[in-house]
Amino acid sequence: MTSNLAPDIAARLKRSPDGLIPAIAQQYDTGEVLMLGWMDDEALHRTLTTGRCTYYSRSRQEYWVKGDTSGHVQHVKSVALDCDADTVLVKVDQVGAACHTGARTCFDADVLPLGK
Repeated sequence: MTSNLAPDIAARLKRSPDGLIPAIAQQYDTGEVLMLGWMDDEALHRTLTTGRCTYYSRSRQEYWVKGDTSGHVQHVKSVALDCDADTVLVKVDQVGAACHTGARTCFDADVLPLGK
């Protein structure tokens, strides 16, 4: 697959063997961690140029734009690479639920106990 991602950005990315990088979606104004998705070069390019989060579905092997079917859109405010260039942080303005279960975030339902 060819990508329109800027070559200088593409050259910096450290991808998994299947060509993907994890993309963390975070609410831009509260810092709330919403979800984790996966992006390849083209998904990142689409995210950077459209202002809407585009992810790559590993199970369906296709692109999906958050909110196209659910209406729970992620409007992109900023995109940053981590220090190793192997993870993307996308700060968004989330409309509605971020989780496919209908929850606000994917990280509320199964909090693990700390301690012994």
